[in-house]
Amino acid sequence: MQLPLEDIKVLDLSHALAGPFCSTMLADYGAQVIKLEPPGPGDIARAWGSPMPGGETAYFVSLHRNKKGIVVDLKHAQGKELFLRMAERCDVVLENYRVGALARLGLDYETARKRNPGIIYCSISGFGQDGPYRDRAALDLIVQAESGMISVTGEPGSGGARAGVSIADMAAGMNAAYAILLALRVKERTGEGQSIDVSMLEGQLSLLGTMLGSYLVSGEVPAPMGTAYKALLPYQTFRTKTRELALAVGSEKLWIAFCPLIGCPELAADPRYNSNSARDANRASLVAKLQEVFLTRSYEEWEALLVKNGVPVGTVNTLAEVVKHPQVLARSALVEMDHPSVGKVPVVGVPARLSATPGSVRTPSPTLGQHTDEVLRDLLGLGKPEIDALRAAGVINGAP
Repeated sequence: MQLPLEDIKVLDLSHALAGPFCSTMLADYGAQVIKLEPPGPGDIARAWGSPMPGGETAYFVSLHRNKKGIVVDLKHAQGKELFLRMAERCDVVLENYRVGALARLGLDYETARKRNPGIIYCSISGFGQDGPYRDRAALDLIVQAESGMISVTGEPGSGGARAGVSIADMAAGMNAAYAILLALRVKERTGEGQSIDVSMLEGQLSLLGTMLGSYLVSGEVPAPMGTAYKALLPYQTFRTKTRELALAVGSEKLWIAFCPLIGCPELAADPRYNSNSARDANRASLVAKLQEVFLTRSYEEWEALLVKNGVPVGTVNTLAEVVKHPQVLARSALVEMDHPSVGKVPVVGVPARLSATPGSVRTPSPTLGQHTDEVLRDLLGLGKPEIDALRAAGVINGAP
């Protein structure tokens, strides 16, 4: 069966993480993604992360599977025309340049839609296409800081911490992929394209929505709580004799069942702890009591008891442990791709599984400019003399 997005062509000008994460989501389900990079070093992320053979990095290779790579100089007049000709034949343009950068080159949405009224033109930026911060440069750290995400992450009294993954970038990429699919749905009905404005800042606000809602009602400013959670208790990690135990008691029914399991049936009826709000008001004493109890046994003993009785529990794994996790292995959540200069590379597979049309890792990340000639030939119908002339003029590069 045809993959869900197999007939969709995406001209991807994005770099770093937010845009490429979006286009990878689309490519995994069959979209024909043409990754357009500038001459020279290409995407800045080609230099990020652990180095690999052939001049590639693990960061880039793991992110850009299922795409074709081309190099075009968009500052060159002929390069601009190539972009517009490709946009005529594509369904989506994706970019995360500084706001206004492509407009100054004459490659903005208004210009593209004159050549293709059905084009869906998705722009990802730190703060959005308007407002007083529109012109600010923003990488993930900056947006995590400005959005308040850092202020609620980390240990109590720490002043906050950056989330361990680039959550502002990745949330923006997910929002962009979602918005592109919505716009494609509209185009099916009307034939018309549209522009999409994805703000990394607003993506973080959406993730902080319940916290912001609580603040707007209570006026209490959230602060870092380590692994704990203000809205629910007990919901955090505890030390055991052997390793950390993550515990999530998510309902009053479960709380009543949980207390006897750990040998403390009296906690369920204690007025200090007999409701979630009461437990929150008496958090310090309850956490101290639970910590004392959990230190009496090993994690393995607690895990066996709690899992058997339906209590959500886990441990804090390192990534070295995660790649050997029995559930990860059973689900084949890590897959191998064969890269032309690196060889066999393990990467994370596609997380959402469709029964009839599953996404997959089919081709490796492109080397810089690897598919330039192929794309210009197949998409635009250019012959070898025209392609050679463009290369001689410095408009494109990459091995013929």
